[in-house]
Amino acid sequence: MAASELYSKYARVWLPDEAEVWKSAELIKDYTPGDQTLSLQLEDGTEVKYKIDPRTNNLPPLRNPNILVGENDLTALSYLHEPAVLHNIKVRFIDSKLIYTYCGIVLVAINPYESLPIYEADIISAYSGQNMGDMDPHIFAVAEEAYKQMARDEKNQSIIVSGESGAGKTVSAKYAMRYFATVSCSSDEANVEERVLASSPIMEALGNAKTTRNDNSSRFGKYIEIGFDKKHCIIGANMRTYLLEKSRVVFQAHGERNYHIFYQLCASSHLPEFKDFKLGCADDFHCTNQGHSRVIDRVDDAKEMCNTRRAFSLLGISESDQMTIYQILAAILHLSNVEVKDQSADRSSILPDNVHLMVFCELMGVPFEEMAHWLCHKKLKTTTETYVKSISKMNAVNGRDALAKHIYARLFIWIVGSINNALKSPVKQHSFIGVLDIYGFETFDVNSFEQFCINYANEKLQQQFNLHVFKLEQEEYMKEQIPWTLIDFYDNQPCINLIEAKLGVLDLLDEECKMPKGSDDTWAQKLYNTLLKQNAHFDKPRLSNRAFIIHHFADKVEYQCVGFLEKNKDTVNEEQINVLKKSKLDFLVKLFEVDEKAPSSTNRLTNTGRSGQTQRDNKKTVGLQFRQSLHLLMDTLNATAPHYVRCIKPNDHKAPFTLDPVRAVQQLRACGILETIRISAAGFPSRWTYQEFFSRYRVLMKQKDVLPDRKQTCRNLMEKLIKEQDKYQFGKNKIFFRAGQVAYLEKLRSDKLRMACVRIQKTIRCWLARKKYLRLKESAITIQRHVRGHQARCYVKFLRRTRAAVVIQQNVRMWVTRRRYQQQRSAAITIQCFLRSYMARKQYYEFMYEQKAVIIQKWVKGWLARQHYRRRLADIVLLQSCVRRMMAKKQIKKLKVEARSVEHFKKLNIGMENKILQLQHKINVQHKENRELSERLNVVGKNQAMERERFSREMENLRKSEQEARHKAETFPSLLEQLSFLQEELENTRSEKEDLEDQAKVYKKETQQVIEELNMKNSLLNNEKDEFNKLIVEQAQQLTETKNNMENSKQLEKDLTEERSRYQSLLSEHLHLEERHRDLKEEMNVSISSKKSSHKRTDSNYSSNSSEFSQSLGSSDGEDSSIQTEDETQPTVDLPVLLKFQRRVKELEQEKQSLWQQLDNREEAQQEKAKEVEEQRTVGRAELDLEKLKRQELESENKKLKQDLNELRKSLTNENSALMPPAPGSLPYNILLDQLDSSNEELDMRKEEVLLLRSHMVRQEALKHKDSVLGEGVKLDLSEVPSFQDVDKSTAIHTLNEDGELWLAYEGLKETNRLLACQMQEQEYLHNEKYSKLLQEVNKLKEEKEQQQKLFAQSLLLPEDARIEASLKHEITRLTNENLELMEQLEKQDKTIRKLKKQLKVYMKKVEDFEASAQKKHNASVMNTPVRAVNITRKEKEYQGMLEYREGDESRLLKNLVIDLKTRGVAVSFIPGLSAYIIFMCLRYADRVNDDQRVSTLLNSTISSIKGVIKRKGDDFEVVSFWLANTCRLLHCLKQYSGDEVFITHNTAKQNEHCLTNFELSEYQQVFGDLSIQIYRQLIKCIEDVLQPLIVASMLEHETIQGVLGSKPTGLRKRSSSFPEEAVTVEVLLQRLGLFHTTMSQHGMDSDLIKQVVKQQFYIICAVTLNHLLLRKDMCSWSKGLQIRYNVWQLEEWLTERELADCGAKETLEPLVQAAQLLQIKKKTEADAQAICNMCTALTTAQIVKVLTLYTPVIEFEERVTTSFIATIKNLLKDRVESPTLMMDAKKIFSVTLPFTPSSVALETIQIPASLNLGFLTRI
Repeated sequence: MAASELYSKYARVWLPDEAEVWKSAELIKDYTPGDQTLSLQLEDGTEVKYKIDPRTNNLPPLRNPNILVGENDLTALSYLHEPAVLHNIKVRFIDSKLIYTYCGIVLVAINPYESLPIYEADIISAYSGQNMGDMDPHIFAVAEEAYKQMARDEKNQSIIVSGESGAGKTVSAKYAMRYFATVSCSSDEANVEERVLASSPIMEALGNAKTTRNDNSSRFGKYIEIGFDKKHCIIGANMRTYLLEKSRVVFQAHGERNYHIFYQLCASSHLPEFKDFKLGCADDFHCTNQGHSRVIDRVDDAKEMCNTRRAFSLLGISESDQMTIYQILAAILHLSNVEVKDQSADRSSILPDNVHLMVFCELMGVPFEEMAHWLCHKKLKTTTETYVKSISKMNAVNGRDALAKHIYARLFIWIVGSINNALKSPVKQHSFIGVLDIYGFETFDVNSFEQFCINYANEKLQQQFNLHVFKLEQEEYMKEQIPWTLIDFYDNQPCINLIEAKLGVLDLLDEECKMPKGSDDTWAQKLYNTLLKQNAHFDKPRLSNRAFIIHHFADKVEYQCVGFLEKNKDTVNEEQINVLKKSKLDFLVKLFEVDEKAPSSTNRLTNTGRSGQTQRDNKKTVGLQFRQSLHLLMDTLNATAPHYVRCIKPNDHKAPFTLDPVRAVQQLRACGILETIRISAAGFPSRWTYQEFFSRYRVLMKQKDVLPDRKQTCRNLMEKLIKEQDKYQFGKNKIFFRAGQVAYLEKLRSDKLRMACVRIQKTIRCWLARKKYLRLKESAITIQRHVRGHQARCYVKFLRRTRAAVVIQQNVRMWVTRRRYQQQRSAAITIQCFLRSYMARKQYYEFMYEQKAVIIQKWVKGWLARQHYRRRLADIVLLQSCVRRMMAKKQIKKLKVEARSVEHFKKLNIGMENKILQLQHKINVQHKENRELSERLNVVGKNQAMERERFSREMENLRKSEQEARHKAETFPSLLEQLSFLQEELENTRSEKEDLEDQAKVYKKETQQVIEELNMKNSLLNNEKDEFNKLIVEQAQQLTETKNNMENSKQLEKDLTEERSRYQSLLSEHLHLEERHRDLKEEMNVSISSKKSSHKRTDSNYSSNSSEFSQSLGSSDGEDSSIQTEDETQPTVDLPVLLKFQRRVKELEQEKQSLWQQLDNREEAQQEKAKEVEEQRTVGRAELDLEKLKRQELESENKKLKQDLNELRKSLTNENSALMPPAPGSLPYNILLDQLDSSNEELDMRKEEVLLLRSHMVRQEALKHKDSVLGEGVKLDLSEVPSFQDVDKSTAIHTLNEDGELWLAYEGLKETNRLLACQMQEQEYLHNEKYSKLLQEVNKLKEEKEQQQKLFAQSLLLPEDARIEASLKHEITRLTNENLELMEQLEKQDKTIRKLKKQLKVYMKKVEDFEASAQKKHNASVMNTPVRAVNITRKEKEYQGMLEYREGDESRLLKNLVIDLKTRGVAVSFIPGLSAYIIFMCLRYADRVNDDQRVSTLLNSTISSIKGVIKRKGDDFEVVSFWLANTCRLLHCLKQYSGDEVFITHNTAKQNEHCLTNFELSEYQQVFGDLSIQIYRQLIKCIEDVLQPLIVASMLEHETIQGVLGSKPTGLRKRSSSFPEEAVTVEVLLQRLGLFHTTMSQHGMDSDLIKQVVKQQFYIICAVTLNHLLLRKDMCSWSKGLQIRYNVWQLEEWLTERELADCGAKETLEPLVQAAQLLQIKKKTEADAQAICNMCTALTTAQIVKVLTLYTPVIEFEERVTTSFIATIKNLLKDRVESPTLMMDAKKIFSVTLPFTPSSVALETIQIPASLNLGFLTRI
């Protein structure tokens, strides 16, 4: 491709610039070969001329198309050069606020100097398991790639994090380690992940410090190996450190600090444990106040000290060792303040009263005199003698500082070793991932030994990096089988040889250190003489003889030789060390023992045989140690698969999201990013798969060019578009392009699309113009049509008016004639009407007269018949009484004779003594009952007396009214005559007057009516206005109230759901911990059983169940003991006393239940005894029941008569009623009086009959009780009733009633009065009891009110924490009191339930006895009937819906029914919930036999078996779904057959018979509910595991029509699922959802529960899709929003097809729908921003801003979202109150509710299939 084609008009290029490094410009005319200048226009509009060197033809680098700007991978850029890289990073960092970018295999991380919400746990879970190219660049993506390669390839990995100080290396390494700790599970119980992370605060405190570039700069390098086992779980870690900056301990530049630990100690000096250290402010010590920057912004040193101490404790460093460490650090602080006095030029001394030295010696445990002596003296050794020589002040100060540095270095090494020991794993390490956090390339104004070592290490790392990049490029070309040539890349081996080879810089430095009089100057001369002319990378400064220059890969650096020898030797006075070795602190002695072992071991290794070498000569120099450790590090890195993270510092001012181009380019060059780009650009940097290339550039082909073979199609297109063959290569699976070729293809594609757009615009404009012409033509025709129509209509209107006039005349004449006729006709009809009405009234009066005569006759005849009947009845009664009296006399005589006989007397006395005691007891019981009955009779008597009085008053009132009516009736006829006469006169006068006044009043009435109507309308309008105003006010109030109620209800529902979800999450955690505890217990038991074979292991399942239900269910003694032991081992909680009380209450409840059970047994025995007595009473009860029925009939008739009487009374007294009562004296009035008299008479008769019947009933009852065994305690004394003989003698009584029935009636009345009185007393007692209860409640409320007031007054005086604690205590006490009260009420209700159950049992026994007696009678009648030969057919057995099993068969039952059950066969073949029904039928049998042990064993074993199945097969969706359905069905059966009124309303009569009778299992209902919730959460986990791999591929990555929506070129890290062979589509996802739904339906799961599962599924889909959308820049485009909305529509259609539209699943998809709409909506003006804010209500502000920031155009016609528009969105949404988190919680599980669903399956119809192997169960 010629340059003239690329450098054409409007092409954009990059020009060098001093301030911005590179500046964009645009060609304003085409370039032709040979031109000396380029005409360019800058972005600000200025025109410039760019000179071209004709020799080199150095054209400016071209700029990439806008569509490629902001890519995730820099290698995706078509033009790979420095300005393109810088611009892409700048756009991502400043505009998109993205700090990570890929550059091939390197992750470029820019420090944002601002905390970002991209490192949370949900981000980690989103990156976990994803391929590196699938997600946006992130440190988590690199960590995941390393973790995945370690697990897949079984090879060790390394993550190399480099960069200059302040670039964020330490933070990146920390986040990488956090990722490993989160995604891997520890195999150790001690949680290794926490210990690995705990090493970070310790190393930061001891090895990090504030510098001018970074507030938390690592002043040492470290390599952390995180060890993993075969399961890829963290088992330990190991840390290696490199080149600690010891000089910082004694010196800091201005604006810098010492290591953080010193400032943390000073900030915590007020603590009591640090008082002995005699510390103060950091400004008081020389080694912490030199930088004059004691405080770091937003950092609390005291709080950081707490974190450091916590980390020490977590790593197992004892408290004593920690205090010793702090003591040594405090001693270093005091040592820095020791002042040395100058005595002479070569002599110095320390005052004997130096406080700081005294404190130092005291803390270090060394003598003051020796330390003061050797700080100012040194020992010189010769071959024969030893001299002690004093030193100068400067040497003494240097020695003091050297000692401080040495102590700190030894302490640092010991702490690193302790951390390694704490992180060391006893298990063998299978693999590891190393994280290297090492300093980047450094260059300062003054560079010394530390910078030299750092840059040396970076040279080695850069060499390894270059070789690795070259190797990857080579492997890629060989893999694709394309010809390749050796890529020329920069090899820095000569520079490395300059430093580390023989006679190199380090070798000469070590040699000079061994010289007796070696100095920095002599060493510099040796460097000049040896290296200046021999090595091109070495140079000498022009103006200095004490410095040298090395040309590194990044830049040339000038090093000052001053201090090199001293730092390389790292010498310290040996006598000072010997003094410290004699310390009283064992820890300090141990520290320097380690120091002795290291040189001794090295001496053995490095001894070359020269006997004259001293220990000082054999001691390794710092340079040698660093070189050896660096070689070891490089060997480790070369043996692992490396991953690179390059950290960039954007500016030197720590300004957030601000990029300094000059500083950025320096670091890009230094860290090797540009070298990577150069290596990539030298080959084929752009790579496309054939399918991607075809999809992208399909628009450049014609239809005939498209072949079935994609590879050949792409080859033909490339040969047509690019003529030069060396610009591309065809590989096995990809097409490789040289730099710039993709940009050229993009230009061709853009031109083709632009031409297509022009053609579309041309066609549309033509269509619009033609449409406009046709519309004008149609308008003209329409106007003509309407004008002509108007003219026609006018003519027709004239004709119609003419015709209408004729018709009007005709109709008026007809109307006049008709009106005259109608007036005549109406007059004739009026005359006829009056005549006919007169004749009808006359006939009516005749009929009325005859009818009343008939009525009188009817009543007279009736009265005569009743009189005759009464006489006959009296005669019959008299005859019966006489006959009965005669028979009674005979009976009495016979009884008297028997009584006089001696034999009868003896019979009576037999066993009299034994019966007396029994009868006495019975008499006492009967006395009590009699007392109660007498009180009830008194109440009834009083009520009857009151009724009698009321009746008598009513009768008197009626009589008075009757007399008045009769008096008025007498005067009524004369008054009628006078009234008729006056009425005739009045009518005559009135008619005359009316005729005269009518004419005068017509006009007046009309006017008044008009005025009144107007006034009424006005008043009505005012009233309506007022009413409307009132209604408006009321409605406004109602609206506010409803809004408040709605808000309150919503808040309550929200609180309820949160509380339910919190409870369910706590329940799941509890069950998880319980399973963990059970597993550990089983492992312990197995280990114990293996050690002791004779020991018998108890059932773990049963013991776990007993511990689970220890607080809610009664169990056996063994279980109780296990409960107690488990409760003792449990940790204490916040309110132990309260829990003890609750436990005691539970025990008392269990005792109470056992006592109740004993009481029930005893009562059943008593009922059996009383059954015999009741059989004796059944004979007399029949007559009594018959009499009761008669009495009830009479009383009902009496009530009807009373109602009739009240109605009559109302009709007589109500004068305002619409129907007026008849006038006194009239026929209706007399008839009513007669009816009243007859009704009164009948009422009296009924009363008499009622009295007689009641007395007769009382007598029969008394006689019956007297004859029976229980009748001796009755108080009714029949001796008071005179015998019939006495009646004969008493004439007075005889005159009353011959047979004494009236006397008996009187006695019966007395008994009823007593009963009524007793009832009144009971009612009064109940009333008093209610009154006392109400008083107690009122007093209680008053006390609570006073307590609340006191508590409120006291809490106001307390601080906030104490106030909260006091309110919590008060609330707990109040809840416990309420709990106790509710328990008391529950006990009372239990008692009443037991009473009702007993009564029910009694009635059931009576019914059974009655049925048995009826059956006997029927059998007897059948036996008496003649028998004939018949065919006997066998009846079907009637089952009772229960299964009988032997005790101990529970394990066998559950093994076949739960543990070994194959769910698929059961779900397909049998009824849903069969397992639950079988278990419940067995439970019914245990309830029937009243065996609580069986019930508890069966239910506990069922729960443990289901838990075991879920634990073993928790990943199988069918198993979990099956047992969720069966557990819920068992829970519903427990409720449905519990007998509670709430649950039995939907039962059939047969199902109500199957209710449990002996046990109340409400607490087990709660337990099964919790178990259902646990299984539900496991089901959701299974669904999530299945759906997780499908969601992103189907909802985001899959395109319905390939190539239509467009795809952008990607870089080196291709997306793993761009075009898979078997694409995961939305149809695959819907098939999986349908399979889930079908399975749950087959298992018989409740529809409400299925809806909740579907809602949770859709929430998972929405959360995962939205989270990946927020983390993938390539998915945020207009076309992807269209695809997402289409996919969501398919999901909604699936819901509609399954009739699940109302389950709430659509609402859960709302955030995803709004995110898709956000991608498609217009994003330019403020109105668009307002529309977005109104639309995106389900998205948070962070999510909206993130989507807008990530929005990326796929085609050239789309535009990016401007930063000003995003700022407008932020400003509009700033008042929103919402969660600040970016991601949706994909792990969130909605709280589940289990609504009661009764079953219509009859238990008696269930049959057990033979395939279940449950033959030991028997249907009853």
